[in-house]
Amino acid sequence: MVERIENSAAFGRQVQQMFSDIAPRYDLLNRWLSCGQDRYWRKRAVSRLAPQSGQRFLDIATGTADVAIEIAHRCPNRSVQVVGMDFSDKMLELADQKVHSLSMADTIHLEAGSAESLPFENNSFDGTITAFGIRNFSDVDVSLREMYRVLRPGGRSVILEFALPNNPVLNFFYRFYFESLLPRVGRLISKHPDAYTYLPESVAAFPVREPFSNLMLDAGFQNVTFKELTFGVVILYTGIKEC
Repeated sequence: MVERIENSAAFGRQVQQMFSDIAPRYDLLNRWLSCGQDRYWRKRAVSRLAPQSGQRFLDIATGTADVAIEIAHRCPNRSVQVVGMDFSDKMLELADQKVHSLSMADTIHLEAGSAESLPFENNSFDGTITAFGIRNFSDVDVSLREMYRVLRPGGRSVILEFALPNNPVLNFFYRFYFESLLPRVGRLISKHPDAYTYLPESVAAFPVREPFSNLMLDAGFQNVTFKELTFGVVILYTGIKEC
């Protein structure tokens, strides 16, 4: 059972092992359990990042590199550099296969690393992005400060994360799906006993909307905004590192 315990290092190891275990079926489950909406959400996040030719981006918790690939697709002749970082070697193996199959190895560089200690110098990237990753970081505050540190002045951080709808009717039906049906289907397909029980539990416990926006402000970001997608089941946050 994956639990957010006081020992952040131990929690990180549990989550790392869980994602390594489900990596082979990760993409399939994303498509099925979101009814294909995960692609739309990621595209919206990359649109908010607004990549331009000649820029450099960091995709934190890249998983199988879907976001990194979307960034590369947005620029003519793939004239952009993307670093896809993840703490799961299994995820990176699958990401590497996908990147090479699309002939994007010159554009997308994959690297192992932790969001709490990004292995990059200050002011290294024009933008950072993480899709459905920050909820799993062992220390969210430190991770946000690290994102801010590696951003160049004028750079933008985009964070995509699950939430529960505010509308009480939608909230009721969504929680029924999220807490009852999703874990059963996820367990059946992933063959992991806990991964898709951890998902709704971690979403319910994570600060969203204004509370998370305040965490971004505390980390140094300015002009922090958030936008709800798909009736509020996903939220797109943006913060700027001002010049």
